[in-house]
Amino acid sequence: MSVVGIDTGFELGAASSGPDEISRRLEAMPATGHVWKLVILLSLGGCFEIYDLFLTGYIAPGLARSGLLSTTTQAFFGFSGIGAFVAATFAGLFVGTFFLGFLADRFGRRAIFTYALLGYSAASVIMACQTSSSGLLLWRFLAGIGIGVEVITIDAYITELVPSRMRGRAFAVNQAIMFIAVPVVAFLAWWLVPLAPYGVDGWRWVVLIGAAASMIVWVLRLFLPESPLWLARHGRTEEALRILATLEARGGGTAPGPSASLARPASQTAVHVAFADLFRPPYLSLVVLFMVFNLCQAFGFYGFANWVPTLLVEKGITVTKSLQYSFIVAFAYPIAPLLAASFADKFERRWIIAGACVAIIVFGMAFAQLTLPALLIVCGVLLTACNTTMSYAYHAYQTEVFPTQIRARASGLVYSMSRLSATFSGFIVAYMLKEAGVIGVFGLITVAMLIVVIAMALFGPDVRGKALDTV
Repeated sequence: MSVVGIDTGFELGAASSGPDEISRRLEAMPATGHVWKLVILLSLGGCFEIYDLFLTGYIAPGLARSGLLSTTTQAFFGFSGIGAFVAATFAGLFVGTFFLGFLADRFGRRAIFTYALLGYSAASVIMACQTSSSGLLLWRFLAGIGIGVEVITIDAYITELVPSRMRGRAFAVNQAIMFIAVPVVAFLAWWLVPLAPYGVDGWRWVVLIGAAASMIVWVLRLFLPESPLWLARHGRTEEALRILATLEARGGGTAPGPSASLARPASQTAVHVAFADLFRPPYLSLVVLFMVFNLCQAFGFYGFANWVPTLLVEKGITVTKSLQYSFIVAFAYPIAPLLAASFADKFERRWIIAGACVAIIVFGMAFAQLTLPALLIVCGVLLTACNTTMSYAYHAYQTEVFPTQIRARASGLVYSMSRLSATFSGFIVAYMLKEAGVIGVFGLITVAMLIVVIAMALFGPDVRGKALDTV
């Protein structure tokens, strides 16, 4: 039996034949324009999550200039520095993913997609009005909780609406669209952070603009169906079949029949899965693998992404110039996943992740050594491209390996480790920057990426082309 073939769920009282039939029909559904439309709509909603997440690094120089926070602190766990702001963000993300990942499994993908976004947008508005470091950190923490719930929900949502043969491309496109928010927030920070329009600090404007724009979610939700797999696993098979029939009809007619391998009768039985069961077979090995992966990958991704302007300042570049260079680098975020879509479904996820991590090591150490602005920008673009390639691959990977009934909860559990790691990485990067400079920061990233490469190469399961919830 394959890793993704393990089918275990809650006691929902529904016959397994309904969910299994829906899974087979979803797998057989053609890659039509309507399926891509759903991916794009979900990704547009995710833009605001990425905007809110990435403004952490881009407004950091503005927070320092305003006197609310400092670049470094004397104490390791200094709560008056930028590291504490980064830590508050990811502490909230940890709470959202570890403790609240079950919400999307219990209440549905569509509802949580909507309300999590509104929750963290409201918290961001309040954060923008704070005048003390303690108030700033508190509301940043609360906004992070909403972001954590949102990202897990979007990953599960896309996984359950897209056939396996195009899931890699779907996540690559998803990341490309969501990461459009990065050059937007980088441009706004470059433009507004050095200023104080109408007497209001520029960083506050950056936060408020993103929160205001997020109201578009009320429009997006009108065009998004609930996940048929989620409905079926919760005993709402008739509703699930109606949505599935609509998806097939909008796809241009009746979908082709499932292949012989997918048409086999299912023999799974539904059993109750408690949270503690995730730490027992058959889930234990997957949970441990992806926990280790997420603990380490966060250093590579956020150790650079959240610190780009600050790292450039430490290399002797002015705040204004560092934000300008960061804006240029940010264009790699939406472009790189689109390029990666060309091979997203041609290789196993684990090898894409491992290859991206090796490249992160190479370009990261080059960035640490170089001083010429043009070369720094080139290395920054390449490093960002590798980070986003790793990102789309693991967002798909860590959701499709778990069955539908626990997909959000299990992926939230393992993903929370990256949030825990990033929480402390803010303090660790700040400490390394103070003690060993930019080279020390990238030395730390190198060690973390080597662990990821080894873990994926030795223990990563194969998932390419395998249907959800089937043997």
